[in-house]
Amino acid sequence: MSEQTPPRVIKKYPNRRLYDTNQSRYITLSDVRRLVVEKQDFVVIDQKSHDDITRSILLQVIAEQENGEPMMSQDFLSQVIRSYGSAMQGFVGSYLENSLKLFANQQQQMRERMNDSNVGVPDPFTALASLTQKNMEFWRSMQDQFFNAMNGAPAPKNTPPSATHDDTPSNDPPHE
Repeated sequence: MSEQTPPRVIKKYPNRRLYDTNQSRYITLSDVRRLVVEKQDFVVIDQKSHDDITRSILLQVIAEQENGEPMMSQDFLSQVIRSYGSAMQGFVGSYLENSLKLFANQQQQMRERMNDSNVGVPDPFTALASLTQKNMEFWRSMQDQFFNAMNGAPAPKNTPPSATHDDTPSNDPPHE
């Protein structure tokens, strides 16, 4: 069993500067973004209070990115803000996190399919249509489970389609 390396520690000083203890140098939010893109594990600690402020720093990175080329609309951001403090707060966060994980997983699958020249890969439009259909089935199932749970109904016996399932969904009605 291999030991997991501890996360890189970045300290935030009262002067609002970030110090990378691994590289023994001050870094910027752009450097933090690079760590995220490179999937390097790190934690940001407030030097004065010793609190973990990683989430706060990640939100600053997002805000900086949004000032450049925005990814999130004003309506989307307003809806996220409205979800805070409501009974749906935990669900919205989980929903958004799972949506991005599914999206990243499916992007990887598409890359692998496009790069695999030994297998008969459908044209990109067919692959995208199939992926879209799988997404719709997944989210319909997730939405049904959520509404059933909110209404106190038992969860359905079938589970959402897997993001890694390779069969192309059929438009034919189920056979009895």
